[in-house]
This record gives sequence, C-alpha cells and structure tokens, in this order.
Amino acid sequence: MRVELFDFDLPEERIALRPASPRDSARLLVVRPGETLGDAAVRDLPELLRHGDALVFNDTKVIPARLSGIRRRGEAVAQIEATLHMRAGPDRWKAFLKPAKRVALGERIQFGHDGESCFLGTLEATVAEKGEGGEALLVFDFSGPVLDEAIAAAGHMPLPPYIASRRPDDERDRADYQTVYAREEGAVAAPTAGLHFTPELFAALDAAGIERHFVTLHVGAGTFLPVKAEDTEAHRMHAEWGEVDVETAAALNAVRARGGRIVAVGTTSLRLLESAAMETGELAGWSGETDIFITPGYRFRAVDILMTNFHLPRSTLFMLVSAFSGLETMKAAYRHAIDEGYRFYSYGDASLLFRDDR
Repeated sequence: MRVELFDFDLPEERIALRPASPRDSARLLVVRPGETLGDAAVRDLPELLRHGDALVFNDTKVIPARLSGIRRRGEAVAQIEATLHMRAGPDRWKAFLKPAKRVALGERIQFGHDGESCFLGTLEATVAEKGEGGEALLVFDFSGPVLDEAIAAAGHMPLPPYIASRRPDDERDRADYQTVYAREEGAVAAPTAGLHFTPELFAALDAAGIERHFVTLHVGAGTFLPVKAEDTEAHRMHAEWGEVDVETAAALNAVRARGGRIVAVGTTSLRLLESAAMETGELAGWSGETDIFITPGYRFRAVDILMTNFHLPRSTLFMLVSAFSGLETMKAAYRHAIDEGYRFYSYGDASLLFRDDR
C-alpha cells in the first residue's frame, strides 16, 4: 500500500510533553467500527469491558538507554549520542549513533561525559559494526550486570524525539516513562498504553471480573523510525525480542474458550500475541525475535480489542491500528481526536479500538 494513505496533519500543540495526572484521568476515545465514536476516560475501562475479558500487558521495563559520549582522534573531539535498541550479548548492544558519520569502524566512544558520569568511571565501547541508518554494534568494556549498572548510572531516559526535541529529560521522566508494573529490564521505549494504569484502576478492573495477564516485548528504538519507503512492502521493521510463557498462553486460550475477549494493552502486546498465535487463533508458549509488520489486509488471530495511544502520521503503528479497525474509521477517529483536543503520542491520551471483522 502507498504510505501516503496513512498521512494526516497534526497541530504541534496536540503533542503531549507530560502525562496526565493522575495517570488514569487521561481521555479515552472509544472506536467501534460502524458506530458513533465515544468520548470517555481511561478510568471508565471497567464499564467499557465485560466480565470475563482479559487485559494483556507488556511488563518490559525501560532502561536509561540514551548515552552521551565523545570520540577522540588525536586532538579532535566529536560529541556522539547513542541510543541503545537491542542487546546482542552480555557486553554488546545494537545502537543508533548520532551523528554516525563521525565514527569509524573500530573507534572508541567514551560515555558519561555529560555531567552524569558512571560510578565506575568512564563507560567505553568499541564500534564493532556499522549498518544503515546510523545503526552500529557497540562492544563495551563491561559485561553483564556490571554493564547494566553502568548504563543505569550514565544513561538518560530515551524520550521519543518529538518530546526530546522540545525539552530535556528530567528526574520526573524516570517515573513517568515507566509503567507501574514494569518488571523485565530491556526496553528502550515505553509500552505507552500501559502508562495510564494505576493501582486504583487495577482494583476496579478486578472488581469487575476482568483478568490481567503479562507478556514481555522489549520495545526497541526502531519504533520511532519513520517509514521512508513510498510503499509499505519496501519497509523493513527492526526486530524486537519477546516472550509469551506457556502458562499465560494457556490462560488466554481458556479466556477465549469461555467467551471472553482478549484485550491487548498497547501495540507491543498485540504484535507479540499475533506473533505467538497459530492459524487457528490458539496461543502457544513462544519466545524469540519478531519483526511482524501489520498493515491493512492482515487477518488478526489472537486479539479482539486494542487499547493504544495516538500515533504518528505515516508510522507503522498508525498502519497497524488502521488494519485493526479500518483505515477510514481510524482517519475519522483521528480527525475527531484532533478537533476535540485529545493529547497525542507517548504521554498523550488513549483509544480503545474494537476489531473490524466486516
């Protein structure tokens, strides 16, 4: 499909720079294909779902994956920023370098020179590989848990470009850009639909008889990369590692068997569940890398309802929601959200999308 079909105009003032407070006070646009759009709030979720439905959350935990460093060539010094996006071994990470052209294969980058120096001293890495689009493989001098601690000390929260370009990250973001249930470290971008949940909302969902289950998909920085191709068939997705354990798969199959619906909280949960689903729609235990790219025409097997934030124009995520609820439905929903003052992107409001099976 032509990428231009997924374009729309978004006023800059609609981009949220901070989350709603409390989290579950964010607005929620309810989208049922073929029906009138509904304006609600995230805290209304227990009334919008049914007893026996199951919410599926991505429990990945964001690490401070944005590192500022320097590259030296004799007396010449260049400032380099690295955004880690996938672990490739105990001592190595795939990363996006900026500006990548200032670093050659085999050169060293010293991180921790921006006032947030690592407690172990300078955190250093060698550029072992260089790829397209600024991607590189960094091999660090530290390994395993020691490297994790060094990154946590030297790194910054990897706020999306549309926020980071308008304000610096701060201590509030360490909490704001993390779900309350985050557990498995490894993401370099938040599963943002989950940012809206609070202990109070969980209690209300429990009282309404709505189950919750957890899967893990370590979200990579590739989620923010623009689609540069003119046709969706020419776009390459970056792979992300995920896991659905056997017990969770069995529990979700049981939900479906008794007539409950699977509600993915976020596109990351949806992409992982669809990667783990068999042709029949039954889920099995699964782990590995997924680069699933969902565009209109895709037949959904595992997910009935999707809760997700509002996405960028021409993005793979707007393509995904268009596949789920219909392109024209989503264009109308986004026009409504813009006209009604909904807040967009990672720290913005949310939508509750019902699958279009027409």
